[in-house]
Amino acid sequence: MPVAETSLTTRAVAEGLGTALLLATVVGSGIMADKLSGGNVAIALLANALATGAILVGLITMFGAISGAHFNPAVSLVAMLSGDLPVATFAIYVAVQVATAISGVLLAHAMFDLPILQISETVRTGVGQWISEGVATFGLVLAILLTVRHRPDFVAVVVGLYITSAYWFTASTSFANPAVTIARTMTNTFAGIAPGDAAAFIAAQVAGAVLAMAAARVLAR
Repeated sequence: MPVAETSLTTRAVAEGLGTALLLATVVGSGIMADKLSGGNVAIALLANALATGAILVGLITMFGAISGAHFNPAVSLVAMLSGDLPVATFAIYVAVQVATAISGVLLAHAMFDLPILQISETVRTGVGQWISEGVATFGLVLAILLTVRHRPDFVAVVVGLYITSAYWFTASTSFANPAVTIARTMTNTFAGIAPGDAAAFIAAQVAGAVLAMAAARVLAR
């Protein structure tokens, strides 16, 4: 999204607030959904997906003009590789995204009176899951790049809708975000992922993001 002329500090704060609120929503809505669904995993996933899609629309609308509303190292990586984000700024964005993603998870635990520090025991691994993360991230980044080009005022809605649907059409439930993946290793709740499974997810996400950047360039010809 087009970004106003703001200081790096202001942009970093916007990225941090947005990422923390995103993770608080992902994990918090998962906890609430698990509590209220009576063991029906489909209902819990639906609630989790709707909450995540909705918060993304709000957060991107709020922070898009300040920082670009990346909230995602994969998105920041593509911006850096495209020349839209200086390397030093990219490093700061990623550090802020990861740190505040973790803080958002801890906040969700606090809101639900759960142990603050946790380690996930949820196994998410296998070729299907890795392909899913590549596809999820490819589609997300491509949606952002093409919508920014053709309908920049519609990015928030497109991202929210894409992630809501990707929760359902991917076997991994669409993490599509390295910071989210790292942070979700620290919650042993509905949204968690075992730490040992995170690296493969992140590798698939990075690959999907780079492929999306290449596809966007082809489509621009």
